[in-house]
Amino acid sequence: MNRKRIFTMIQIGSKEDLPSRAFDMFISATIILNILVMFLESFDELAAFRPVFGVAEAVTIGVFCVEYALRIWTADLLYPGLSKPKAVLRFLYSFDGIVDLLTILPLTFLSGFVAFRMLRVVRIFHLFRINANDDSFTVITGVLKEKRNQIISSVFIVLVLMLASSLGIYNAEHEAQPDVYKNAFSGLWWSVATLLTVGYGDIYPVTVMGRIMAIITTFLGVGVVAIPTGIISAGFVEQYTRRENASVRYQDLEAIGEIKIDAKSPFIGLTASDIQTRYGIQIHLLIRGDLSVLPTTGVKIKKGDILIARSERFEK
Repeated sequence: MNRKRIFTMIQIGSKEDLPSRAFDMFISATIILNILVMFLESFDELAAFRPVFGVAEAVTIGVFCVEYALRIWTADLLYPGLSKPKAVLRFLYSFDGIVDLLTILPLTFLSGFVAFRMLRVVRIFHLFRINANDDSFTVITGVLKEKRNQIISSVFIVLVLMLASSLGIYNAEHEAQPDVYKNAFSGLWWSVATLLTVGYGDIYPVTVMGRIMAIITTFLGVGVVAIPTGIISAGFVEQYTRRENASVRYQDLEAIGEIKIDAKSPFIGLTASDIQTRYGIQIHLLIRGDLSVLPTTGVKIKKGDILIARSERFEK
């Protein structure tokens, strides 16, 4: 089996390729089994089965190791515009690459340290792979990427308000509760609980000024939480509207023509097979800069690409 065939098998989203779908189902089952074992190991009632859990964990981690090695081996096919070393580095620093590595590490020589045993939690992020190319999941990730600047700005506002309220509650409550509010950072836990309207009640103001500060912080928290919520909600509306308009826009493509991919295109992040399935558009060639790329499995559409395409409804 050559590298290209292995590459097409380990990439998610090729629904028409039976071996690729079988591999996806096998990896999904392995991920779920690995996480299930991690949860079952925490039950004292199941202590007698821990040797079995250990074997299952070792086998599943072994599968992850093989998959990780295969993804490194075929990295240059995932990033065709880069050289082999640069493609490998690109994968190693990608989200999938980091999660894969952190999943493997705790079972090796680092497993004795508590900090590295905590990395086992990272395995849960493997679940994102199961529906990474699902239409609804694509919408969510697309919204987060598109609105990332606004979300970062709103998070920055939250951090500023947290620090300000922490400092304010310290000045108001330090003399009345010196053991609770020892310094400006002692009120940070209270600030987070109040701004995010959780209100655990383990730390609370007792002075009049402190309670006034708490009221102001609570009202600010309601507004602050609403900012990213509104941004993300508006992003969802824009994404779904754009997808509906795209299906109307491209369905009358009577002859082979060009589609320029801009920042608002719903095709960004999709493969040629995804576009054919969802929009009935057959991609014949992808022009990326000075390169002409065949729309093979695993090649995803990027901003600035030019698609040579034709609508399937006019092929008969």
